[in-house]
Amino acid sequence: MVSITTQEMEELKTAKLSLEYPSLTARITDLIGKPIEAGFNLLPKNWNKKIGGIVQSVLLKALEFVIFFMDDKSNKPPQNFLHKSLVAISGAVSGFLGFTSVLVELPISTSVILRSIADIARSEGHDINLLEVRLSCLGVLALGSKSSKDDASENGYWVLRSALAGAIKETSKYFAEKGATEVVANKAVPPIAKLITIIAERFQVKVTEQFAAKAVPVIGAVSGGAINLLFMQHFQDMAKAHFVIVRLEKKYGVQKIKEEYKKLVI
Repeated sequence: MVSITTQEMEELKTAKLSLEYPSLTARITDLIGKPIEAGFNLLPKNWNKKIGGIVQSVLLKALEFVIFFMDDKSNKPPQNFLHKSLVAISGAVSGFLGFTSVLVELPISTSVILRSIADIARSEGHDINLLEVRLSCLGVLALGSKSSKDDASENGYWVLRSALAGAIKETSKYFAEKGATEVVANKAVPPIAKLITIIAERFQVKVTEQFAAKAVPVIGAVSGGAINLLFMQHFQDMAKAHFVIVRLEKKYGVQKIKEEYKKLVI
């Protein structure tokens, strides 16, 4: 049996560190100089419920984006800096215009994040012209967060990946049977609704943290740009970790990589 190289084991270890110990909350806390809870207290009443609706809407638009606009045949390295710059600018503009403008800005920044995730997937050898790979890019938005419905013993990367894989497979099958136009026109069908729900329950956690941080009167437009930069960095880290693991699985098999991942001590 072919052994995993030392370099690949380091890649796997880095991936596990990113996936199991995501640091977006800590990074935001360092930026605003106070616990993120300070921002939660500044959000309007029922804001969390409103964010839930916003996230659902954003993800449905993101589904259209990955279906129609996320093809790529280039061999360029991922343009991480460009994508960070774009979301930083959009965050700065929304910060300058006022807190409520983030409702308009979020779909834009999410699309840029998805474009960056796709870039990273492609750089790890995955064909983003395949629908399942594109939907996996969408699924990255669920990584690095826990849903309030998660059981304490079932919140790891592999459990979430299993749930996402099933939903992605069902959605891809529905797409193959009905076509892109039918999929977009009927987003409430069970396969799509299931996928969006799994992602939304976790993506909403990070979006709420982002909104809360922007509610803290720190440094205005610069704060909005800096928070968006952290948001992008988080999902670039998640994408890199996830697609490294998938690349290694293709070479060594899912079970082998899963076993090595679980044995790693971080």
